Amino acid sequence: MPAQITSVFRRLGNAIREFTVAQRTMAIIGVAVLALGTAALTMWATQPAYTPLYSGLSGSDANTIVEQLRTDGVSYELSDGGATILVPEADVYDQRLKSAAAGLPSSSTGGYSLLDTMGVTASEFQQSVTYKRALEGELAATIEAMKGVQTASVRLAIPEATVFTEETNDPTASVFVGTRNGITLNADQVQAIVHLTSASIDGMKPTDVAVIDAAGVVLSAVGVGATGSAGQQASDYEERVRGSVQAMLDKVVGPGNATVVVAADMSYQSAQVVEESFSVPENAPALNEAVTTESYTGGGGAAAGVLGPDNIAVPAEATGDGTFTSEDTTRNNAINKVTETRTVPAGEINRQTVSVAVNAAVAENLNVANVTSLVSSAAGIDVARGDAVTVEVVSFNAAGADAAAAALAEAAAAEEAARNAGILQVGLIVAGTVIAFVLGLILYARRSRRQSRQAIELNELVQARSALDAPTVPFSLPPQMAPLFIDSAPTQAYPVAGGGALPGGGDQRVADIDALALRDPQMAAEMLRGLMDDRQPA
Repeated sequence: MPAQITSVFRRLGNAIREFTVAQRTMAIIGVAVLALGTAALTMWATQPAYTPLYSGLSGSDANTIVEQLRTDGVSYELSDGGATILVPEADVYDQRLKSAAAGLPSSSTGGYSLLDTMGVTASEFQQSVTYKRALEGELAATIEAMKGVQTASVRLAIPEATVFTEETNDPTASVFVGTRNGITLNADQVQAIVHLTSASIDGMKPTDVAVIDAAGVVLSAVGVGATGSAGQQASDYEERVRGSVQAMLDKVVGPGNATVVVAADMSYQSAQVVEESFSVPENAPALNEAVTTESYTGGGGAAAGVLGPDNIAVPAEATGDGTFTSEDTTRNNAINKVTETRTVPAGEINRQTVSVAVNAAVAENLNVANVTSLVSSAAGIDVARGDAVTVEVVSFNAAGADAAAAALAEAAAAEEAARNAGILQVGLIVAGTVIAFVLGLILYARRSRRQSRQAIELNELVQARSALDAPTVPFSLPPQMAPLFIDSAPTQAYPVAGGGALPGGGDQRVADIDALALRDPQMAAEMLRGLMDDRQPA
């Protein structure tokens, strides 16, 4: 091994041996932390990425697949209460093929697979029931594939087709949905379930689907749709109208300078109205027309006389011919007949009122009539229905707003202080770690500079003296002499192990170093570097 490398390791060993107990403890802790961090980083980097193998498994299928993974020596993880099995990404397709070859997963929720086991001797009733069960299973499996849905059950009520009745009832469906923990279906998801179910059954309308969740809340009712309960319908409508009016007023008078209250009277009863109207078409020909004409011509007196006094007939004296003509026309005209059947769902607005209060501090140049007109248009006010709008300019109480603003400012300040405290804590930890590391490096560097003097072994001293053509050392050297250290003081002799010293002044040593620099520049540079390190203050 080269002398330079040996010298570096020797200096490092000497520096470590001269560490205090605290320095050794810090060094051991640093090495341990570095080793643990390296091990954790290596484990994290080499850990495989897990991906779902199967999800929504039953207990028996999950147990069988886990046994297969154990037999193959494939690592796995379970989630969703054991219904989902995760395996390393590299093993997904291989394990799926093996599971399919073994007929796993074997359990089925129904679907069209029920038709595969139907025999040729099945009755018409069995075929009808099995087909309905297949539809229910397919719909349930499709709904379970939606995000957030854990279980789903569909029940269909499909009336039988018959030729003995003129009118038939529409098919209906009820859907039970169980969501995962902490997940609630929104209106869009409920609408998706309703339309998915209604579109799968011939003749079913979206209003014929009822959706109920695991908490017993009606998300969609038959005849009503996905609108929730009656009270919720009114609240949703009022909030929607209030938000529209409030957004408009915030643009006109500024945020916080107007408040809006909407009260809606809604009908919670559904009905079906049948209306018939008749009208005569213009310039339309008659459907059919019949004309009957009767005429009579003859002579002679009157058939009877004129009644006289005491109801005695008096013969008439008039004579001559008699003529009689009669014409009767029967015409059947076309008539337009319109029959209208309307279904009035629950949630129809009977009457609504909108109340608006505007802050007087900003209403100097405000035209109340214009504001009223704007509010009426934004809220959809129908005067014929009895709707009303009231806009008043009043003085707002600023105490509550100021208190709310102060509370918000305090909350923001507390949040900012907590965030700053967290940042400061992390910064202090990082700074303390960095400072401790830097101080350790400084102490190590100072101790190294203090202790690292250029060591010259006995054979190196002999080579140096022969290179300088110096006289032989005037005293005997021990067989194994400790390293010789050259100090930087100009008048100090060369210390030797055993308390002796080599004579010679500073000028002589300078001359020796010059001669050595000419003969061996590398050794001279190392000796000068050691002298310069010794001159630096400890």
